[in-house]
Amino acid sequence: MPAIWTITPKASGTPPGAFAVAQSDGAEYLLILSPHLSMGAEGFVAIIGISAGLLALPLLGVLGTPVLWGLIPFAGLALWGLWYALQRNSRERQSLQEELRLTRDVIEITRINPRAPAQRWQANPYWVRVSLMERGGPVENYLTLNGGGRAVELGAFLSPEERASLHDDLSRALRHLR
Repeated sequence: MPAIWTITPKASGTPPGAFAVAQSDGAEYLLILSPHLSMGAEGFVAIIGISAGLLALPLLGVLGTPVLWGLIPFAGLALWGLWYALQRNSRERQSLQEELRLTRDVIEITRINPRAPAQRWQANPYWVRVSLMERGGPVENYLTLNGGGRAVELGAFLSPEERASLHDDLSRALRHLR
């Protein structure tokens, strides 16, 4: 799962485990969620290379004729459009992230959007309820936090299995802090 839990401070003498420190005063959970990046640099090069090769195949039939010079700009524009779209998608997915900070006093979610201002939500963790709608929501395993007069979706870019796992982890963390 593209989620990183950080828990501070680690109380001495507590057994190892993700949620063993929650009873100490000042304990803080920090969860950073980010989307899975499915295509690396090698995949990008392969897609562009294969596309260039496939775009060049029809041009072989007009090789040596003036028609070739009329078609090359369109093939180049199509290849550039694919390159631009893949680069932009990769940049936006890398900049998208959700940060959840959980202490005894406050739970705060900050969503960093690629082309919009950051969105913030906070509430008292004692009154926050974690909900997982397995069916009937906009997506399978729709995960929300309800509290502070609002319901906020968490992990919209995660898979259904990852949202279910996050629901369990977050419920456990809230139980330990209460």
